[in-house]
Amino acid sequence: MKAVRLERVGGLAMCEVEKPTAGPDELLVRIEACGVCGTDRHLFHGEFPCTPPVTLGHEFSGIVEAIGPAVSGFSVGDRVTGDPNIACGRCAHCQTGRVNLCGNLRAIGIHRDGGFAEYLALPQKQAFALPGDLKPTHGAFCEPLGCCLHGVDLAAIKPGSSVAVLGGGVIGLLTVQLAKLAGATTIILSTRQASRRALAEQLGATATVDPSASDATDAIVGRSGLMPGGVDVVFECAGVKDTVEQAMRLAKAGGTVVVVGVMPQGMKVAFEPFDLLFRELKVLGSFLNPFTHRRAADLIASGAIEVDRLISRQVSLDEAVAIIANPPAPGEVKVLVVSQG
Repeated sequence: MKAVRLERVGGLAMCEVEKPTAGPDELLVRIEACGVCGTDRHLFHGEFPCTPPVTLGHEFSGIVEAIGPAVSGFSVGDRVTGDPNIACGRCAHCQTGRVNLCGNLRAIGIHRDGGFAEYLALPQKQAFALPGDLKPTHGAFCEPLGCCLHGVDLAAIKPGSSVAVLGGGVIGLLTVQLAKLAGATTIILSTRQASRRALAEQLGATATVDPSASDATDAIVGRSGLMPGGVDVVFECAGVKDTVEQAMRLAKAGGTVVVVGVMPQGMKVAFEPFDLLFRELKVLGSFLNPFTHRRAADLIASGAIEVDRLISRQVSLDEAVAIIANPPAPGEVKVLVVSQG
């Protein structure tokens, strides 16, 4: 079968590999759709740890083609999505429910073969059923939505809260929708790209800001800004040094900053500890999707989260190497690699 393999840092290729088989507790899944994530590009450039050679792709969904003898609760023909993050269940973090911090964590598409392939062997404990009539492309959004849900959970948004979202990619646009569902009444998204600002306003943002046109900090929290004095919660969803630093300036005294965007390993940011102390800011990292994948799947299946308008392009597996190896196109939100069968 075909698979997109990261052979080494900077070495990505379409390969012919042996079709996997379902182990005793695994499902053999025929991949219908797999999303291209910024993390895939970080892996390609060596900016995020992984264990090549490996088939990339951690945002996937598909149809069960075979099941192992120890599998229960799933049948051939079921549509499923998969949580790629496999915790050991034994370490101290797992035993206290912090599975995303597992010291032995292994991720599908990073440490073991993932969804940029025709087939995937998926452990049963990582599989989540989807409605049979759900659009095949929708299931690929469960993983990024699960990560956004964790960030929103950490933020503890209350009805009536004010929120700023920095970054208009898929994570930012999903976070805008979740903030609205959580009851935020002011939701401001900042991004340079006009098409993403327009989409954010369609999806629930009450205002948007172009940081390339004016000082975004002043436009949002300045005396004549949208929320003078600061917002309750800031989500950094761009994974960029400047926006991480800006997030600290946008939160009001006593406010919360949640870093959701993935920055290259080794990148440093500057902040003033006195300011952090004096304004008693809560700064949180949001890593992965602990116990949120089922909720994400249910939200997408219910239609409560809009995903169709987040799809910029659907491409074939043969096109995936070029997509991952190059920067995203201007205005691009989510590219999906879809089955041609």
